[in-house]
Amino acid sequence: MNQGLFITGTDTNIGKTVLSAALMHRYRGEMKVRYWKPVQTGFPEDDDTAVVRTLGECGDAEILDKGVRLPRPLSPHLAAELSGAHIDMHAVSATMREPAGWIVEGAGGVLVPLNETDLMIDLIRLLGMVAVVMTRSALGTINHTLLTLEALRSRRLPIAGVVMGGEPNRENRRAIEKYGCIPVLGELPRFPELDGTVLREWALTELDRHACLRPFLAGDAK
Repeated sequence: MNQGLFITGTDTNIGKTVLSAALMHRYRGEMKVRYWKPVQTGFPEDDDTAVVRTLGECGDAEILDKGVRLPRPLSPHLAAELSGAHIDMHAVSATMREPAGWIVEGAGGVLVPLNETDLMIDLIRLLGMVAVVMTRSALGTINHTLLTLEALRSRRLPIAGVVMGGEPNRENRRAIEKYGCIPVLGELPRFPELDGTVLREWALTELDRHACLRPFLAGDAK
């Protein structure tokens, strides 16, 4: 198992990027953490690495700004096809070499295609990382979250926990924890104005209060 977390979600634009920035704030005081977005579509208009750099208040050494960058805001397999490219997940995975507490952000959900045969979940397996699932708090989230958890577990991929985004919903949280047999590590609100200071305050007080993610980032998980 590689040292770090793979941030995935139940959908695109679910909050994975903000969560990744929050995790940088949460754990940089305890260990060396680095962020990486292996595959980015819609680039450069959509640049999650730049967002994490700003919201996470990251220095250059905390960011790995290399990987597949495709111009059309589409599923990775289609964005690559229309650009005359091919995403080779083995070549992509070779980019991540330096030991660190890696926070790796996926594109879309776990079953998003990368090419003719490989899905995002296959990249998670290849990297050997533990998944953290970002999900919505609103109606429909129970089904979407449980399906994502089932997809990961059916491939015997470890999951560290779930983070919910949006208006807090106590009943949906309880249902996900009960039926998903998984801890909810935080509830990320929609901030009226989001910047690095606001996100840092939330991350240090509300995210992963019991430090469930620390062993995976530190590389000492059993």
